Amino acid sequence: MNTNRWTWHGGGLSAARARFGGEAADWLDLSTGINPWAWGWPETQSSPIDWRALPDEQALATLEEAAAAHFGCHPDHVCAVPGTEIGLRLAADLLPRDAAHGVPGYRTHGAMIAGSTPIAPEAMASSTAATLILANPNNPDGRLLSRDHLLALVEARPGWTALDEAFVDTHPGHSLAPMIDDARRLVIFRSFGKFFGLAGLRLGFVLGPRPLLATLRARLGAWPVCAAALAIGTAAYRDTGWITQMRARLVAEADALDAALARRGYQATGQSPLFRLIACKDGPALFAHLAAQAILTRPFEDHPGWLRLGLPTDEAARARLIAALPPHDS
Repeated sequence: MNTNRWTWHGGGLSAARARFGGEAADWLDLSTGINPWAWGWPETQSSPIDWRALPDEQALATLEEAAAAHFGCHPDHVCAVPGTEIGLRLAADLLPRDAAHGVPGYRTHGAMIAGSTPIAPEAMASSTAATLILANPNNPDGRLLSRDHLLALVEARPGWTALDEAFVDTHPGHSLAPMIDDARRLVIFRSFGKFFGLAGLRLGFVLGPRPLLATLRARLGAWPVCAAALAIGTAAYRDTGWITQMRARLVAEADALDAALARRGYQATGQSPLFRLIACKDGPALFAHLAAQAILTRPFEDHPGWLRLGLPTDEAARARLIAALPPHDS
Protein backbone atom coordinates (compact mmCIF):
# COMPACT_ATOMS: atom_id res chain seq x y z
CA MET A 1 0.00 0.00 0.00
CA ASN A 2 1.28 3.50 -0.88
CA THR A 3 1.42 5.56 2.33
CA ASN A 4 3.59 8.38 1.00
CA ARG A 5 1.08 11.09 1.92
CA TRP A 6 1.18 10.04 5.55
CA THR A 7 4.92 9.32 5.89
CA TRP A 8 5.97 12.91 5.14
CA HIS A 9 4.00 14.70 7.88
CA GLY A 10 1.16 14.03 10.23
CA GLY A 11 -2.32 15.08 9.20
CA GLY A 12 -3.82 14.27 5.81
CA LEU A 13 -7.30 13.52 7.07
CA SER A 14 -8.89 14.52 3.75
CA ALA A 15 -6.62 12.10 1.91
CA ALA A 16 -7.41 9.39 4.46
CA ARG A 17 -11.13 9.90 3.99
CA ALA A 18 -10.72 9.75 0.22
CA ARG A 19 -8.80 6.48 0.53
CA PHE A 20 -10.63 4.76 3.40
CA GLY A 21 -14.00 6.53 3.54
CA GLY A 22 -15.97 7.90 6.46
CA GLU A 23 -17.04 11.34 7.58
CA ALA A 24 -14.56 13.65 9.29
CA ALA A 25 -16.40 13.29 12.58
CA ASP A 26 -15.96 9.51 12.44
CA TRP A 27 -12.16 9.71 12.45
CA LEU A 28 -9.78 9.57 15.39
CA ASP A 29 -6.73 11.52 14.24
CA LEU A 30 -3.61 10.38 16.11
CA SER A 31 -1.21 11.22 13.30
CA THR A 32 0.43 14.26 14.89
CA GLY A 33 2.19 15.18 18.11
CA ILE A 34 -0.18 18.09 18.70
CA ASN A 35 -1.74 18.53 22.14
CA PRO A 36 -5.40 17.45 21.79
CA TRP A 37 -6.44 19.74 24.69
CA ALA A 38 -5.88 23.14 23.14
CA TRP A 39 -5.42 26.35 25.05
CA GLY A 40 -8.67 28.34 24.97
CA TRP A 41 -9.28 32.07 24.83
CA PRO A 42 -10.25 32.86 28.45
CA GLU A 43 -13.30 34.93 29.36
CA THR A 44 -10.99 37.32 31.20
CA GLN A 45 -9.16 38.23 27.98
CA SER A 46 -10.11 41.85 27.30
CA SER A 47 -8.30 42.41 23.98
CA PRO A 48 -10.38 41.14 21.05
CA ILE A 49 -8.70 40.42 17.74
CA ASP A 50 -9.10 43.33 15.32
CA TRP A 51 -9.32 41.72 11.88
CA ARG A 52 -9.62 45.11 10.15
CA ALA A 53 -6.21 46.49 11.10
CA LEU A 54 -2.76 45.42 9.98
CA PRO A 55 -0.85 43.51 12.69
CA ASP A 56 0.72 46.02 15.06
CA GLU A 57 4.50 46.16 15.48
CA GLN A 58 4.19 46.78 19.23
CA ALA A 59 1.94 43.72 19.51
CA LEU A 60 4.68 41.73 17.77
CA ALA A 61 7.25 42.96 20.28
CA THR A 62 4.88 42.08 23.14
CA LEU A 63 4.40 38.56 21.77
CA GLU A 64 8.16 38.04 21.51
CA GLU A 65 8.61 39.31 25.07
CA ALA A 66 5.97 36.88 26.38
CA ALA A 67 7.51 34.02 24.41
CA ALA A 68 11.02 34.91 25.61
CA ALA A 69 9.85 34.80 29.23
CA HIS A 70 8.46 31.31 28.59
CA PHE A 71 11.65 30.18 26.83
CA GLY A 72 13.99 31.71 29.41
CA CYS A 73 15.95 34.03 27.12
CA HIS A 74 16.13 37.73 26.21
CA PRO A 75 13.48 39.04 23.76
CA ASP A 76 16.24 40.38 21.50
CA HIS A 77 17.07 36.77 20.68
CA VAL A 78 13.49 35.80 19.68
CA CYS A 79 11.95 36.22 16.22
CA ALA A 80 8.34 35.20 15.56
CA VAL A 81 7.69 33.37 12.30
CA PRO A 82 4.51 32.03 10.63
CA GLY A 83 5.12 28.46 11.76
CA THR A 84 8.26 26.52 12.65
CA GLU A 85 8.27 24.82 9.25
CA ILE A 86 8.86 28.16 7.52
CA GLY A 87 11.33 29.18 10.20
CA LEU A 88 13.43 26.07 9.57
CA ARG A 89 13.59 26.68 5.84
CA LEU A 90 14.23 30.43 6.03
CA ALA A 91 16.96 30.11 8.66
CA ALA A 92 18.62 27.35 6.64
CA ASP A 93 19.45 29.93 3.96
CA LEU A 94 21.48 31.85 6.56
CA LEU A 95 23.55 28.87 7.73
CA PRO A 96 26.60 27.23 6.12
CA ARG A 97 25.68 24.81 3.34
CA ASP A 98 27.99 22.02 4.54
CA ALA A 99 25.41 20.33 6.73
CA ALA A 100 24.55 17.12 8.56
CA HIS A 101 21.20 16.19 10.08
CA GLY A 102 20.34 13.67 12.76
CA VAL A 103 18.60 10.41 11.84
CA PRO A 104 16.10 9.20 12.62
CA GLY A 105 14.55 12.63 12.58
CA TYR A 106 12.02 15.08 11.23
CA ARG A 107 12.09 14.87 7.45
CA THR A 108 12.28 18.64 6.93
CA HIS A 109 15.66 18.63 8.69
CA GLY A 110 17.10 16.63 5.79
CA ALA A 111 15.43 18.92 3.26
CA MET A 112 16.51 22.23 4.81
CA ILE A 113 19.94 22.31 3.19
CA ALA A 114 20.53 20.54 -0.12
CA GLY A 115 23.05 17.73 0.18
CA SER A 116 22.82 17.51 3.98
CA THR A 117 24.38 14.28 5.25
CA PRO A 118 22.40 11.98 7.57
CA ILE A 119 24.23 11.26 10.80
CA ALA A 120 23.49 8.95 13.73
CA PRO A 121 23.19 10.41 17.25
CA GLU A 122 26.39 8.75 18.47
CA ALA A 123 28.38 10.40 15.66
CA MET A 124 27.18 13.96 16.23
CA ALA A 125 29.94 14.93 18.65
CA SER A 126 32.59 14.10 16.08
CA SER A 127 30.81 15.68 13.12
CA THR A 128 32.87 18.24 11.19
CA ALA A 129 29.85 19.62 9.32
CA ALA A 130 29.62 23.40 9.36
CA THR A 131 25.92 23.09 10.29
CA LEU A 132 24.54 20.30 12.46
CA ILE A 133 20.74 19.94 12.52
CA LEU A 134 19.10 17.96 15.31
CA ALA A 135 16.04 17.92 17.55
CA ASN A 136 15.47 17.59 21.29
CA PRO A 137 13.22 15.83 22.10
CA ASN A 138 13.77 13.98 18.87
CA ASN A 139 10.95 13.22 16.47
CA PRO A 140 9.80 10.47 15.93
CA ASP A 141 11.55 8.34 18.55
CA GLY A 142 11.19 10.78 21.46
CA ARG A 143 14.85 10.56 22.48
CA LEU A 144 15.64 13.26 25.05
CA LEU A 145 19.13 14.62 25.67
CA SER A 146 20.09 16.57 28.77
CA ARG A 147 20.89 20.27 28.64
CA ASP A 148 24.47 19.59 29.75
CA HIS A 149 24.97 17.00 27.00
CA LEU A 150 23.64 19.34 24.31
CA LEU A 151 25.59 22.34 25.55
CA ALA A 152 28.79 20.31 25.55
CA LEU A 153 28.04 19.28 21.97
CA VAL A 154 27.45 22.89 20.92
CA GLU A 155 30.60 24.13 22.66
CA ALA A 156 32.80 21.38 21.21
CA ARG A 157 31.88 22.14 17.62
CA PRO A 158 33.42 25.01 15.63
CA GLY A 159 30.36 25.23 13.37
CA TRP A 160 26.70 26.03 13.85
CA THR A 161 24.14 23.92 15.68
CA ALA A 162 20.52 24.20 14.53
CA LEU A 163 18.38 22.75 17.32
CA ASP A 164 14.69 22.01 16.82
CA GLU A 165 12.92 22.22 20.19
CA ALA A 166 9.38 21.87 18.83
CA PHE A 167 8.45 19.38 21.59
CA VAL A 168 10.52 20.73 24.49
CA ASP A 169 7.70 22.65 26.25
CA THR A 170 7.02 19.59 28.38
CA HIS A 171 10.73 19.44 29.31
CA PRO A 172 11.67 23.07 30.10
CA GLY A 173 14.80 22.06 31.99
CA HIS A 174 16.25 20.51 28.82
CA SER A 175 15.98 23.58 26.59
CA LEU A 176 19.07 25.45 25.44
CA ALA A 177 17.09 28.67 24.97
CA PRO A 178 18.69 30.28 28.07
CA MET A 179 22.11 29.68 26.44
CA ILE A 180 21.36 31.71 23.30
CA ASP A 181 24.03 34.38 22.91
CA ASP A 182 25.50 36.55 20.15
CA ALA A 183 28.84 34.78 20.54
CA ARG A 184 27.42 31.24 20.37
CA ARG A 185 26.79 29.55 17.02
CA LEU A 186 23.43 28.20 18.10
CA VAL A 187 20.01 28.72 16.53
CA ILE A 188 16.88 27.20 18.08
CA PHE A 189 13.42 26.61 16.64
CA ARG A 190 10.36 26.64 18.89
CA SER A 191 6.78 25.71 18.06
CA PHE A 192 3.67 27.31 19.54
CA GLY A 193 1.04 25.05 18.02
CA LYS A 194 2.21 21.68 19.33
CA PHE A 195 2.13 22.28 23.07
CA PHE A 196 -0.75 24.78 23.01
CA GLY A 197 -2.71 22.58 20.60
CA LEU A 198 -3.30 25.35 18.03
CA ALA A 199 -1.28 24.21 15.03
CA GLY A 200 -3.64 25.97 12.62
CA LEU A 201 -2.55 29.34 13.99
CA ARG A 202 0.84 28.83 12.27
CA LEU A 203 3.08 30.43 14.87
CA GLY A 204 6.68 29.57 15.66
CA PHE A 205 9.91 31.21 16.74
CA VAL A 206 13.55 31.30 15.74
CA LEU A 207 15.99 31.99 18.58
CA GLY A 208 19.54 32.98 17.81
CA PRO A 209 22.27 35.64 17.77
CA ARG A 210 20.94 39.12 17.05
CA PRO A 211 22.84 39.57 13.76
CA LEU A 212 21.32 36.37 12.35
CA LEU A 213 17.84 37.37 13.50
CA ALA A 214 18.22 40.84 11.97
CA THR A 215 18.81 39.23 8.57
CA LEU A 216 15.89 36.87 9.13
CA ARG A 217 13.58 39.76 10.06
CA ALA A 218 14.58 41.60 6.90
CA ARG A 219 13.61 38.56 4.83
CA LEU A 220 10.30 38.18 6.63
CA GLY A 221 9.37 41.81 5.99
CA ALA A 222 6.50 43.63 7.65
CA TRP A 223 3.72 41.72 9.42
CA PRO A 224 5.39 38.30 9.67
CA VAL A 225 2.48 36.81 11.67
CA CYS A 226 -1.23 37.57 11.72
CA ALA A 227 -3.16 39.55 14.33
CA ALA A 228 -4.70 36.40 15.76
CA ALA A 229 -1.28 34.85 16.31
CA LEU A 230 -0.10 38.00 18.07
CA ALA A 231 -3.06 38.13 20.45
CA ILE A 232 -3.50 34.43 21.13
CA GLY A 233 0.23 33.69 21.40
CA THR A 234 0.79 36.51 23.90
CA ALA A 235 -2.15 35.51 26.11
CA ALA A 236 -1.25 31.81 26.02
CA TYR A 237 2.40 32.30 26.95
CA ARG A 238 1.33 34.49 29.87
CA ASP A 239 -1.08 31.80 31.15
CA THR A 240 1.43 30.16 33.47
CA GLY A 241 -1.23 28.30 35.44
CA TRP A 242 -2.53 26.54 32.33
CA ILE A 243 1.03 25.74 31.24
CA THR A 244 1.87 24.11 34.58
CA GLN A 245 -1.34 22.09 34.68
CA MET A 246 -1.03 20.97 31.06
CA ARG A 247 2.53 19.74 31.50
CA ALA A 248 1.31 17.47 34.30
CA ARG A 249 -1.76 16.35 32.36
CA LEU A 250 0.21 15.39 29.26
CA VAL A 251 2.56 13.21 31.29
CA ALA A 252 -0.38 11.50 33.02
CA GLU A 253 -2.19 10.89 29.72
CA ALA A 254 0.95 9.50 28.08
CA ASP A 255 1.46 7.17 31.03
CA ALA A 256 -2.14 5.96 30.70
CA LEU A 257 -1.65 5.30 26.99
CA ASP A 258 1.59 3.43 27.66
CA ALA A 259 -0.15 1.20 30.19
CA ALA A 260 -3.02 0.49 27.80
CA LEU A 261 -0.63 -0.32 24.96
CA ALA A 262 1.35 -2.64 27.23
CA ARG A 263 -1.81 -4.63 28.00
CA ARG A 264 -2.09 -5.20 24.24
CA GLY A 265 1.56 -6.27 24.03
CA TYR A 266 3.07 -3.03 22.70
CA GLN A 267 5.90 -1.18 24.40
CA ALA A 268 5.84 2.57 23.80
CA THR A 269 9.19 4.33 23.50
CA GLY A 270 10.31 7.92 23.78
CA GLN A 271 10.23 10.56 26.49
CA SER A 272 8.00 13.17 24.84
CA PRO A 273 4.48 12.85 26.27
CA LEU A 274 3.00 14.44 23.13
CA PHE A 275 3.49 11.27 21.07
CA ARG A 276 4.38 7.61 21.49
CA LEU A 277 6.28 5.29 19.14
CA ILE A 278 5.53 1.59 18.90
CA ALA A 279 7.37 -1.19 17.08
CA CYS A 280 5.50 -3.69 14.93
CA LYS A 281 6.18 -6.22 12.20
CA ASP A 282 4.67 -4.12 9.39
CA GLY A 283 4.01 -0.45 10.04
CA PRO A 284 2.24 0.29 6.71
CA ALA A 285 -0.02 -2.72 7.20
CA LEU A 286 -0.87 -1.69 10.77
CA PHE A 287 -1.48 1.88 9.53
CA ALA A 288 -3.94 0.54 6.93
CA HIS A 289 -5.58 -1.77 9.49
CA LEU A 290 -6.28 1.17 11.80
CA ALA A 291 -7.24 3.52 8.98
CA ALA A 292 -9.88 1.03 7.85
CA GLN A 293 -11.40 1.65 11.30
CA ALA A 294 -11.12 5.43 10.88
CA ILE A 295 -8.04 5.81 13.09
CA LEU A 296 -5.26 7.85 11.50
CA THR A 297 -1.69 7.25 12.69
CA ARG A 298 1.79 8.00 11.35
CA PRO A 299 3.84 5.40 9.44
CA PHE A 300 7.46 5.88 8.31
CA GLU A 301 8.95 5.11 4.93
CA ASP A 302 12.47 4.64 6.28
CA HIS A 303 11.36 2.62 9.31
CA PRO A 304 8.59 0.23 8.23
CA GLY A 305 8.58 -1.39 11.65
CA TRP A 306 7.47 1.80 13.41
CA LEU A 307 4.16 3.53 13.99
CA ARG A 308 3.73 6.82 15.85
CA LEU A 309 0.64 7.64 17.88
CA GLY A 310 -0.58 10.95 19.20
CA LEU A 311 -2.55 11.15 22.44
CA PRO A 312 -6.25 10.16 22.31
CA THR A 313 -8.55 12.90 23.51
CA ASP A 314 -10.24 10.92 26.29
CA GLU A 315 -10.63 7.49 27.84
CA ALA A 316 -13.20 6.42 25.23
CA ALA A 317 -10.88 7.35 22.37
CA ARG A 318 -8.00 5.51 24.06
CA ALA A 319 -10.18 2.42 24.47
CA ARG A 320 -11.19 2.63 20.80
CA LEU A 321 -7.55 2.67 19.73
CA ILE A 322 -6.58 -0.26 21.94
CA ALA A 323 -9.55 -2.32 20.78
CA ALA A 324 -8.61 -1.66 17.14
CA LEU A 325 -5.00 -2.73 17.61
CA PRO A 326 -4.30 -6.40 16.94
CA PRO A 327 -2.30 -8.11 19.69
CA HIS A 328 1.39 -7.41 19.18
CA ASP A 329 3.13 -9.77 16.74
CA SER A 330 -0.15 -11.43 15.84
